[in-house]
Amino acid sequence: MQATPSRGKKWLLLKLGLVAAVVVAAGLLLLRGVDLKGMIEPVMQYIRSVGPWVFFLAMAVLLAIGFPFTAFCLAAGTAFGEQLGIHGILAGAAATVLINVTLTYWLARYALRPLLERWLGRLGYRIPVVDEADQLEVTILVRITPGPPFLVQSYLLGLAQIPFRKYILPSFALPMLNATGIVMFGDALAQGKAKWAVIGISLLIAVGLGVHMLRKHYAKRKRESQAS
Repeated sequence: MQATPSRGKKWLLLKLGLVAAVVVAAGLLLLRGVDLKGMIEPVMQYIRSVGPWVFFLAMAVLLAIGFPFTAFCLAAGTAFGEQLGIHGILAGAAATVLINVTLTYWLARYALRPLLERWLGRLGYRIPVVDEADQLEVTILVRITPGPPFLVQSYLLGLAQIPFRKYILPSFALPMLNATGIVMFGDALAQGKAKWAVIGISLLIAVGLGVHMLRKHYAKRKRESQAS
């Protein structure tokens, strides 16, 4: 489950490259006079028509079956920025993430355990057997390891029978840091706020760098433990 430092570095560079590509592409389209807001407005009108709280609740369920987390955050900021403001959107995103990580934990640990064990086995993921003293650390490591999607991480931790009290905080806090940057970026694009778009991207880059440093810290601890 743990990545080597070189793999983690490559994954960080890939994510930063994708973020930069999105920013450059959006900037080029704006410079060419492309009406980005007009292109996505029909979709946003439908999302607004269902209402924010129906949307957030639906996303909590859809994320549990593989709906992209980034697409949800961008849609939330774009659709409900004017209605809820950035604080309202982040509150809705927090509720969505909390419901989702609780739901996926319950599904993995209790309701769908045999089915999920077979599914993850086909994907090549091994369910960890975790000592009680290492459960919190393993939860953090799984959440920051590049490769497995957020959905797969949640199911792995539930199947590993990590106690909920040790599972919930890392599983909520880490995606919310990313969600905050993405929501800010989506809201800024929808309302033409270049300054907030830059702040959102900067936050995502800072989170990526922080996660990379945390992975290096745990990798160093593991090497020191093996050497002693």
